[in-house]
Amino acid sequence: MSPSARPLVDGQAVATAMMLTTLLPDDLRLAPRWVLPTVEGLLLLALAAGAPGRIDRRSTGLRPLSIALVGVLALSVVWSTAQLVDDILQSGKETSSATGLLQTGGTVWACTVLAFSLLYFELDGGGAAARAHRLPRTPALAFPQRLNPELASACWRARYIDHLYLGLTIATVFSPTEVTPLAPWAKIAMGLQSLVSLLVLGLVVARAVTALA
Repeated sequence: MSPSARPLVDGQAVATAMMLTTLLPDDLRLAPRWVLPTVEGLLLLALAAGAPGRIDRRSTGLRPLSIALVGVLALSVVWSTAQLVDDILQSGKETSSATGLLQTGGTVWACTVLAFSLLYFELDGGGAAARAHRLPRTPALAFPQRLNPELASACWRARYIDHLYLGLTIATVFSPTEVTPLAPWAKIAMGLQSLVSLLVLGLVVARAVTALA
């Protein structure tokens, strides 16, 4: 796929995040069940209408929309994590059974991976459109393919799968592993995701063991 044919934001990832949001219990959602998916869907449609599946030109109007989209997802994830932690500490109804706890915790954790991967995808190098036209002189995320020319061709650009893998590694081992954060925002985002994932996995597993005992 040529750089000009890469999508501004991964539609399947956003759609999956929207679906997972609807699966969360009412107490763990930032707004009523239909609000966030509606907002996310409208923003995604606006992006698709402005540049249907292509980034062959940059638009000052599309970037704020895409940032707003991932901002809604990230805000929803942080809110859900805070509510889940409170529910676990207070022994609320959502965490009264091991099965319900694991299902809810797994959904929140998956939303965390998707939301932060989309955040990295959008902010890295000024966004997908900017990366397609040029590489930043000082990248925010140092991928090994850019640091070592022998690993990739000169026209290599980070795609969403690269940022999804980054989000998954941070959520599982609490470290970016092969990718080095260089920009302050990247360090803050990765630190926040590590903390969120640690809270979700640590408290969910501990509570589940107690519920099974």
